[in-house]
Amino acid sequence: MTSTTRRENDAPRIAVIGGGAAGMMAAITARELGCDVMLFERNDRLGKKLRITGKGRCNVTNACELNEFLQNVPTNPRFLYAALTCFSTADTMAFFEACGVPLKTERGRRVFPVSDRASDIVAAMETRCRTLGVRVIKRRVQEILSEDGCVTGVRTSPGVEEFDRVLLCTGGKSYPTTGSDGDGYRFAKALGHTVTPIFPSLVPIVTEGRLCQSMQGLSLRNVTLRMVERDTQRCVFEDFGELMFTHFGLTGPLVLSASAHLTEMRAGKYEAQIDLKPALDEKMLDARILSDFSKYSNRDFINALADLLPQKLIAPFVQLCEIDGRKKVNSVTRAERERMVSVMKRMRIGVKGFRPIEEAIVTRGGVSVKEVNPKTMESKLVTGLYFAGEILDVDAYTGGYNLQIAFSTAVAAARAASTW
Repeated sequence: MTSTTRRENDAPRIAVIGGGAAGMMAAITARELGCDVMLFERNDRLGKKLRITGKGRCNVTNACELNEFLQNVPTNPRFLYAALTCFSTADTMAFFEACGVPLKTERGRRVFPVSDRASDIVAAMETRCRTLGVRVIKRRVQEILSEDGCVTGVRTSPGVEEFDRVLLCTGGKSYPTTGSDGDGYRFAKALGHTVTPIFPSLVPIVTEGRLCQSMQGLSLRNVTLRMVERDTQRCVFEDFGELMFTHFGLTGPLVLSASAHLTEMRAGKYEAQIDLKPALDEKMLDARILSDFSKYSNRDFINALADLLPQKLIAPFVQLCEIDGRKKVNSVTRAERERMVSVMKRMRIGVKGFRPIEEAIVTRGGVSVKEVNPKTMESKLVTGLYFAGEILDVDAYTGGYNLQIAFSTAVAAARAASTW
C-alpha cells in the first residue's frame, strides 16, 4: 500500500516518529482530524527533552507578532511563514490553556506555565494523546520504507507496519540522552534528502586562558555581553542580562543567545566583551570609583573594591588592571583609574569554540528546506513523507521560538497529512 492508495471511507493511516514536542503535537492534530495514528517513541516515556527545557520550566512560546517572531529566526525564517500563520503563538497558548495548563507571560514576552513545571506541559499533551486514542508504541523505528517515490510504512524490530503517511519528528542531535541522536537525519538521507552540516546552537562557549576558570560558579546579573570579531571589531551580538563563569568558559542565558550568532566559529575569531556596569557611562563610573576610594582611602587597592564587584571577581579584575593589589588606594593614579574603567566597561575574553553538540539546546542545520514544501511540510522527493521540528534546517534564538517552530510545523504537517 502506498500513500497514493486511498481506502474507501477511511482516513489516512499515519506513523509519527518521535514523541517530543513536535511528535506529540502532530499526533494530536492528526487524531483530531480522524486519522489512525501510531506514535513511535524509542524512550520509555514521551517528552523526555521537553521535560528539561527552560531549566525545567518550559518556555512554550513567545507572545509576539509574526514579523517579530521571524526576526528571531536566523536560519531560513521565510520557510516558516506559512506554518506560523497556520498555527500561531496565540494558537499554542490557547491549546495549552484548553488542556488545563494556565500560562503566564514574563520579560521578553516569554510564555511559561504558571506552575513553572515543564512536566505539566508534557502531562497535558500525554493526556490529550490518550484521550484521543493515539496509539503510543515504545519502540525504535529502524527504517522508513518507500516504493516508487511514495512512503509505504516503517520497519521496527518486530517487523514492517504499513502506513499511508510518515511524519518525521525525531529532533536533531542536541541532548542525545533524550533520544535525539541523529536517527532522523539517517532516515532522511536514505530517502534521498540533503542534510546540511550540523552545528550546536544555544550552547555554552569555551574561552581562552584561565580567567573564567578562576571565577568558576560566579553568576553576573544585569551585565551587557558583546560578541565581536577580533580582526574587525564588528559587533555580531549585544544584549543585557545574566551570564555565568565555568571551568571551561561562559554559559547562562546571554551566552546561549550569543552562540546562535557565532555562525563562523573558530578559535580566535571572536572575543567576548563584558560591560560590568552598563548603567554607568565612563565618566559616571570614574566618579563612583573616586567616591569609593575616598571612603576606603587607607586600604590596599584589592581590599577597596567590595562595593563595586563580587568577591570572586576582585582578584581577576586587579590582575586585568595590572595594578599592584597591595598599593594603597590613595596612591592609585588617574591612568590606573582609566584602566579600571576600561576593564569594567570591556572585560575582554577570547573565544575558542563551542561546547559539544550534546550540550546544545538546539541543532543548527538539518534537512534542507529546499526539499520540503513550506505550506505542508511534505517532502518534495517522497510522497507521504513529512517533517516537523528540529530535524529541519531552521533554528531560532532563546525565548520560546524553537518550541513554537516545533508546534507550528507539526500542525502544518499533520493537517496536510490527514487529507487524501
